[in-house]
Amino acid sequence: TGPDQAAMYAGLQELGVANGEDLKETLTNCTEPLKAIEQFQTENGVLLPSLQSALPFLDLHGTPRLEFHQSVFDELREKLLERVSAIALEGKVEERYKKLEDLLEKSFSLVKMPSIQPVVMCVMKHLPKVPEKKLKLVMADKDLYKACAVEVKRQIWQDNQALFGDEVSPLLKQYILEKENILFSNDISVLHNFFSPSPKTRRQGEVVQKLTQMIGKNVKLYDMVLQFLRTLFLRTRNVHYCTLRAELLMSLHDLEISEICTVDPCHKFTWCLDACIREKFVDNKRARELQGFLDGVKKGQEQVLGDLSMILCDPFAINTLALSTIRHLQDLVGQDTLPRESPDLLLLLRMLSLGQGAWDMIDSQVFKEPKMEAELITKFLPMLMSFVVDDHTFNVDQKLPSEEKGPIPYPSTIPEAFTKFLLENRIACEIGLYYILHITKQRNKNAFLRLLPALVETFSDLAFSDIFLHLLTGNLTLLGDEFALEEFCTSLFDGFFLTACSRKENVHRHVLRLLLHLHHKVAPAKLESLQKALEPTKQSGEAVKELYNQLTEKLELRKPSPAEVTETPSMELPLPTVPTPASR
Repeated sequence: TGPDQAAMYAGLQELGVANGEDLKETLTNCTEPLKAIEQFQTENGVLLPSLQSALPFLDLHGTPRLEFHQSVFDELREKLLERVSAIALEGKVEERYKKLEDLLEKSFSLVKMPSIQPVVMCVMKHLPKVPEKKLKLVMADKDLYKACAVEVKRQIWQDNQALFGDEVSPLLKQYILEKENILFSNDISVLHNFFSPSPKTRRQGEVVQKLTQMIGKNVKLYDMVLQFLRTLFLRTRNVHYCTLRAELLMSLHDLEISEICTVDPCHKFTWCLDACIREKFVDNKRARELQGFLDGVKKGQEQVLGDLSMILCDPFAINTLALSTIRHLQDLVGQDTLPRESPDLLLLLRMLSLGQGAWDMIDSQVFKEPKMEAELITKFLPMLMSFVVDDHTFNVDQKLPSEEKGPIPYPSTIPEAFTKFLLENRIACEIGLYYILHITKQRNKNAFLRLLPALVETFSDLAFSDIFLHLLTGNLTLLGDEFALEEFCTSLFDGFFLTACSRKENVHRHVLRLLLHLHHKVAPAKLESLQKALEPTKQSGEAVKELYNQLTEKLELRKPSPAEVTETPSMELPLPTVPTPASR
């Protein structure tokens, strides 16, 4: 036996059980080896008198003793494992744990023996508090640490934040990567987008499930994960960490883990908001409930606002609040009511403001609700409502019998104040972008082209953020036929996308995604110039190059072969050129 084997069986000697080393020693120092082997077998075999006469019977059947002993051993181990699990559930708490602790004390020295290890691990798994000394030995040995149950690991992690961090970190990276893969997916659709899966479906994701299992009912570990998420959100400003914060709490809620849910002050708020996200709308009843939570933050407990703001900063929450805001504005137009007269609308703005202010609040550690700018309510929102009215007016005009003066053109200018709001006010920008998504989804080309120039410069470049571009590209598929028109393509590509492509790799990727999906709709001359403009540079990342190659391949397949081109008979007479629809 090598040194590793020796170490593995060393524990047997401590228990007074002979091992391979003892047999070796016996055989080295004896005169009659066969007799010595027989004696060793008798002393260390299964000590059952009735068995002695049965063993030769097995020999006659050619069954090796090893096979027999192995099957007895496996059977006994199974019985022991069942018994350990039963002890963990029977009798008084102190007594059952005393039995398990005694068993652990006796068996721990054999923890490295592969055949006995499952029993030792099972005993530890059922002990709510494994002795510190044993935990340290497990932690120090990579293989033992790997082999022990998550119940034991939790006891190790709760006093070793760095080790727990090492376990959690790859999961958090995986989570962010999964989110980004959805945003950059080549499947562009208005029906299935980033926000399509229900909260319950999202919580079934691998990362959320693994983290939920790692935490169990351990409040200390839950707090550690929240601390990791806060720190990473601060470091990266990546809002997907806010989504994970909410998903994790709701995953524990689904499992009814009251030990954690009752101590997280955001639980009921998150639960109520989760129902709104499921419906993609904040109804009046839930709005009152959410307002109750916000108004109920007591003096001295303002720190909870930091957590609530992170829950509201989750893109799924922002999406729900923004969609509800647009719906409210449309209703107000029909009711002839101003935004400042609608308490429901003001509450939505309050929550949007709290969510959008999450990073600043956690960074500054100043826990108070951000002040709402009056002009947002008195000027910006009425301006959006006037756009809705413009559309109604234009649509009615189109239906009226036209007189000599001819049809009234669609308003093409945008108020300077609108562009200024989108650049300087975060909440206005968010709502403005959602309004543009809304008109695109309605296939309202006129309104889209009118407001598009305002997107070139927005607050913190929000119009070039992945979530907005993911939704916009999806909605643009509804305007597919417009891509044949020069004017539309020039406004969309030259006037918007290409202004940021060279400085923002993500925009480059989104444009390529869109063209991969709609290239067959784009006028050939425009497509050619776009292909040139979108060619990757040396600095471009792999993703851009890959998408560009895919697009090039698709376009190659569409080109007619040179043979086809030359075969067209030449006309004798020069024909007058007929303008194509695209060049009008």
